[in-house]
Amino acid sequence: MRPRPPRQPPPPAAGARSSVSLQRSFLRSPIGVLRLLQLLAGAAFWITIASSKYQGPVHFALFVSVFFWLLTAGLYFTTLLGKHELVPLLGPRWLLTNVVHDLLAAGLYVAASGIMIDQTQRHSYCNLKRYPLPCAYNAFLAASVCGCFCLSLYLLSALYGSCRRCRGHQDLA
Repeated sequence: MRPRPPRQPPPPAAGARSSVSLQRSFLRSPIGVLRLLQLLAGAAFWITIASSKYQGPVHFALFVSVFFWLLTAGLYFTTLLGKHELVPLLGPRWLLTNVVHDLLAAGLYVAASGIMIDQTQRHSYCNLKRYPLPCAYNAFLAASVCGCFCLSLYLLSALYGSCRRCRGHQDLA
């Protein structure tokens, strides 16, 4: 009896997934630059908060910054690698998904920035040169500035995405 010949792998399907390739046009596009700036400013925001002694409503600001930093990183790398078609339900509506994400982030960054501005004002008593105890005033002030900068970046990217959508584009870059 003869041994069976080894099986040949089946031919690739017509809709097979392609290899990962970097979308260089996205890197140079305004939304790609805005996403990168959002990641940097968001990281500065939550690292500034986390490095200080915080309590109360600052937990919400920290949650908002970390949550949207992670979502923005996911959107950035999914778009950069050109794999947004693989996201169930959202892939065909990728531009709309990004606009909704940016509007939600901007709305919650309004609240987070407001909290940080309020906490900065509440800690302004310890902004004296000879105040002997540790004070979170400078950290809260820096976080307020970073939060407002994040808010403006998310509003800009929402405006950019909305303009692209109104012009009939379906993709980000």
